[in-house]
Amino acid sequence: MPKTLDGIVVVDLTQNIAGPYCAQMLGDFGADVIKVEKPGLGDDVRRYAPAWHGEAAAFLTFNRNKRSVCADLKSAAGRDVVRRLVERADVFIHSLRPGDDRIFGLDYEQISQLNPRLVYCSVSGFGEKGPYKDYPGYDPVAQAYTGMMTSTGHPDSGPERISIPLIDMGAGMWAFIGVLAAIHERVTSGRGAKVGTSLLEVGVQWMTLLVSNFLATGRLPERCGSASPILAPYQAFKTADGMVFIAGGNDRLYAKLCAVLGLDALVDDSRFVTNAARCARREELAAIVEGATSSWRSDDLQAKLRAARVPCGPINTVRDVVEDPQVAALGLLRKIDGFRIPDFTMVDLPITLDGDKADVRMGPPRLGEHTDEVLRWAGYSGGDIERLKREKVIG
Repeated sequence: MPKTLDGIVVVDLTQNIAGPYCAQMLGDFGADVIKVEKPGLGDDVRRYAPAWHGEAAAFLTFNRNKRSVCADLKSAAGRDVVRRLVERADVFIHSLRPGDDRIFGLDYEQISQLNPRLVYCSVSGFGEKGPYKDYPGYDPVAQAYTGMMTSTGHPDSGPERISIPLIDMGAGMWAFIGVLAAIHERVTSGRGAKVGTSLLEVGVQWMTLLVSNFLATGRLPERCGSASPILAPYQAFKTADGMVFIAGGNDRLYAKLCAVLGLDALVDDSRFVTNAARCARREELAAIVEGATSSWRSDDLQAKLRAARVPCGPINTVRDVVEDPQVAALGLLRKIDGFRIPDFTMVDLPITLDGDKADVRMGPPRLGEHTDEVLRWAGYSGGDIERLKREKVIG
């Protein structure tokens, strides 16, 4: 991939998933990302389960294309190390609790005086203002808070968490977008900007459709399992040997589906003649459709539906995805040769530029692996570095 951010230096003072994901994407596009971690411990995600050859798979997932520096923010000298890095950087990303940035002397007002061209980005749990700004935030907390858990699952289920860190990764994506916009604006203005996002804001944004439906009708979202509250038939259906998801998302596709299944009479059936009618009688329609699909083998049904241009797909496991030929053709799983973990494989960015994927210049770093070289870049002498090590400010 073209290194569109080559020459951009990013200081990444975040941990867990949201902020590190943003910084990793900046690194994937060519930026030099300096990850600042706690001496001895590092990013909390380094201790997440499971381990891959002794290292947390989650850390390895969100921290490629970075250099690691250890600096103790509890000491004045450690905070000075971060300020000196930020003074020379183009982008500063942090996930400090609102207010702690000011305590540490790392708030936008102070830092922008040192470096007016800096793009400053904060990622928080509940935002930087309002009555709950001090609340800590994690992805499942945000899923619960924003209504995702009460609109996911089956009608008789309790609160259900979406298994992936959807809001964390979404916050990283929105921070990435904001940072890119600020870098672009700097080209003409000559000045940096303050970018902010939070898990709460991203969670509410992801709920846009359900919020809009509620505002339009006053009705809370249904729990529909694999089905859709706004389209039908649009769910997983049983087959003779498993299940297939079928998306009959409009009248034209519904008619094609009925033709494949030998249910042509349903097309003009007054109970199901419009999408609104089909949604109102979703369970009744699903029972009829499943009565037909249950006699098909999954592969045969998918082949017939695809030939008719009806969207459908298997209900895959993660193993199925890893072994899938289309995933392989798109280069989504990529081995990194020469990395310290044998056969280390990562999930690549879901985007290409001129047909190329991201440039992986280095694998995820060991804790403090690049402290000395980065501090020399920041202007510290060899004697300064040794003194800071003796004082346990860096590691």
